[in-house]
Amino acid sequence: MAACSIVQKFGTVDLDVKGRYIKFMRPLFHPALEDIRPEAILYALSDPERVAIFAKLATAGCGGTCSALADLGDRVIPKSSLSNHFKVLRESGLIRSERQGVEMRNQTRCAELDARFPGLIRSILVAYGQLPGQLETMSREKAATGNEP
Repeated sequence: MAACSIVQKFGTVDLDVKGRYIKFMRPLFHPALEDIRPEAILYALSDPERVAIFAKLATAGCGGTCSALADLGDRVIPKSSLSNHFKVLRESGLIRSERQGVEMRNQTRCAELDARFPGLIRSILVAYGQLPGQLETMSREKAATGNEP
């Protein structure tokens, strides 16, 4: 199988230092906006640790790496658990992940999701007491003008 067809079938191909082995990196699954289901969002945000991770990402604005989000105040999430949490968040459509070298950069899809499911993410974060400052300010402004969703 030629390297070109391997890349088309499996994603990116990297050679090790000596050039003998081919390592495959599967492409990341990101559902299209129309394929995102509310039950997938509710499942992904049913875990308090995932809600805390998502809230930290939402407050970061520009996104963050997986390792930077491992510290949740009084506890540190192990890397294996953190990888699974990001996978669930990504496959539910809540975040978009991108490989940058050896790190994964994650960003929320809040604007897209709010257009598709108005008020859903905000309501869940409020219920957990995890509403980020940026979203909290927007909700106060809407309440003041009487445009509360």
